[in-house]
Amino acid sequence: MYIVVGLGNPGEAYARTRHNTGRMVADFLSDKIKGVKIYTLDTYMNKSGSAVVKVMAGKSVKKLIVVYDDLDLPFGSMKISYNRSSGGHKGLESIIKALKTKEFIRIRIGIGKSEEVEKHILGQFKKPELEILKKVFKSVQGAVEAIVEHGLASAMTEFNA
Repeated sequence: MYIVVGLGNPGEAYARTRHNTGRMVADFLSDKIKGVKIYTLDTYMNKSGSAVVKVMAGKSVKKLIVVYDDLDLPFGSMKISYNRSSGGHKGLESIIKALKTKEFIRIRIGIGKSEEVEKHILGQFKKPELEILKKVFKSVQGAVEAIVEHGLASAMTEFNA
């Protein structure tokens, strides 16, 4: 069984922020895909590793799919990757350090760049952006389904075009 973890921060203050994109995806995916268990964490983004270790206890990290926001991808895009560095994402760094491996699947959701990084990632999505995100979330659903049904390589070929 695959485990999907949507990264974000707990609490209403963060609910619609760019840095909570992974958590928003996890909420969207809840009960939509068979053969997958979906988690949102009760820890803050930068402390995600300790919670992921608990979720993955006794399970293969190769069945872990982490969904999170990515400043380096254009807004409204997504990309599947595997066994890569954190790219400076503190939540991912925490997971890599806690699991002692990079060998897990990531689905990165583009939130675009800004000169004021902290203000940008903690900023709320605007209504038109939320409409675009609905389409992205459906693509993520398709990507997770493809990973489960056809494997990672096939899903990457289909969704990373």
